[in-house]
Amino acid sequence: MAASRALRDFEPFCHLQPEHLTRLEEAAIIRKFPAHFHVFNQNDPFTGYLYLIREGTVEITLLTTGGEELVVDYRREGQHFGCTPIFSGEAYTGGARTARETECFLLPQQVIIAVCDAEPQLRQYFNNAIVARVRHLYADIVASHSQKALGRLEAYPFQKRLSEIMTAPVITCNENASARDVARQMHDHHIRSLVITDADGAMVGLVTCRDLISRVLSQSVDAEQISARTLMSHKPLALPPSTYMYEAMAFMIGHRIKHLPVVEAGHLLGMVTMTDLVRHRSQKALLMLGRIEEAQDLASLRELHDTLVQVADSLLSETRSAPEVMETLSYIHHGLIRRCFDLCRQQLAAEGLQEPDIRYCFLIMGSGGRREMLLGPDQDNGFIYEDFPDERQAEVDAYFIPLAQRITQALDFIGYPLCEGDVMVSNAAWRGRLHDWRQRIADWAANPEPHKVRYSSIFFDFTPLAGDASLAHSLQSIVFQAVREHPGFLYHVMQLNLTHRVPLGLWGRFITEKSGPNAGSLSLKKGGLIYIVDCVRMFALEHEVRALTTLERLKALTRDQVFSADTAEHIRVAFEALSFLRLRNEISLLREGEKPSSTIDPTSLSRTEQDLLRSAFQAVSKLQNATRSHFGKGLS
Repeated sequence: MAASRALRDFEPFCHLQPEHLTRLEEAAIIRKFPAHFHVFNQNDPFTGYLYLIREGTVEITLLTTGGEELVVDYRREGQHFGCTPIFSGEAYTGGARTARETECFLLPQQVIIAVCDAEPQLRQYFNNAIVARVRHLYADIVASHSQKALGRLEAYPFQKRLSEIMTAPVITCNENASARDVARQMHDHHIRSLVITDADGAMVGLVTCRDLISRVLSQSVDAEQISARTLMSHKPLALPPSTYMYEAMAFMIGHRIKHLPVVEAGHLLGMVTMTDLVRHRSQKALLMLGRIEEAQDLASLRELHDTLVQVADSLLSETRSAPEVMETLSYIHHGLIRRCFDLCRQQLAAEGLQEPDIRYCFLIMGSGGRREMLLGPDQDNGFIYEDFPDERQAEVDAYFIPLAQRITQALDFIGYPLCEGDVMVSNAAWRGRLHDWRQRIADWAANPEPHKVRYSSIFFDFTPLAGDASLAHSLQSIVFQAVREHPGFLYHVMQLNLTHRVPLGLWGRFITEKSGPNAGSLSLKKGGLIYIVDCVRMFALEHEVRALTTLERLKALTRDQVFSADTAEHIRVAFEALSFLRLRNEISLLREGEKPSSTIDPTSLSRTEQDLLRSAFQAVSKLQNATRSHFGKGLS
């Protein structure tokens, strides 16, 4: 059979005795995984199989202490992954994610061990493969994080590979299409380049906006008569997905190109532009983060926190999109909070308080977890511990309770107010072992009372900030499991979170507060942004999307065909518009010495801005209706 022939062609199985090869062939399972699928995650329990790639590409990933998932290796046809636990039975030391659609042989652990017992050279082969290739790569990454401030911060964007920032899937056009068809596709998809393919779907060229201008518009050529084949640059330069950002930037500058296809083994996987590369860097943020790392006391951190408004104003004036500014601000907030955390630990150590020898993770949640922090976020944080025995609870509490109290007080001093709902590490409800969290989350899902749903809406947007990030990754898997086991939970989330409608009445009139301090105003957050965040989160939970930001989740859901491209574009534009207006309003209030707020008087906006706000609210309303319809079916 085809599976038998394919298996015997791969190392090291081609060297086995016929009877042992046959045993493996009969036990092998063939399974296809879609593109960008997490086969397993770091610290997940062993699945019981060795994975041998029959066709496709798999990225091996590791988590940094900040929760960033870095691609450290690639496995291709004929190579295997998931080998480490075969003989140890331990959890996975790294993750495995498909770069494109991938087909694998799944070889059961018991059969492999039996064949290894009969043919020791096979065991030796796997032992050699296990020799800490991934561990060495991770050590290099960790070492880079121990460099001095700016050096370490500059490494952040350039440790990313093209597979992590590329746009996928790629919009393509057949080589026989007319120039008008090419221009229409670029316009419809808001792109400035188009990959041209032949009848077999293989990439043969690339057309850019410049090509259309120089070869069609400037020469008054009939756009229906000139073909994409005539317009295109033949055999465009491309790089593999494993290329680092700094390598791609040097390559593109050296060849004077702004559009770069990402290709692996002849397969077109994605597209990267020079704008993409530049977008992932922010010198102002890097320099400020460097100063944060050098801060030796809380007063210095407070001074740096007070300068955030200038950074935000500067970034927004550089015509950066509001989501880009939010993500940059979030990295600065993360840096401030992480440094505060470190200083609190140092204080306890100086006072003689010993840190227990356990794995733990400090989480931030809400807008901080989504990397969508603006200028006035409060505290939403928690602790996860490994599953230590009950008898160690007193020892753990003796350290982490004082640490938690120290952290919340210090953050409040720096400029992060205490959470009104007490969602903070100083509250025992937001500390616990993995199995404690499993019980809490299961209770939220099984008994979705309003206050529990509100807790979940804050908590489910979490990201690790310090400690062992793999604990947070395991916690995410627990969340997905709870949602799977209690499908009615998302219905209750929808019922609570979508109680109100956007502040837009008949004929597009804005509905403002009638009385009180905000009379004549409306909230951009409570009237629109929160609904986009909540709705997209619900779909992300249902489809087990691990992306953090709202727009990353939206992109993944569009790729998985949960949202159409048009619907996703309307949501994206609404999110960007509302975020821009809110950020600009916060900057203005802070400059006037007032507290940041999302409340604005819509009549203070220009006519164009009012139209933009109206359109954004209309898009949010459509999203609300679609979410109600989708999750309302769950209990019908």
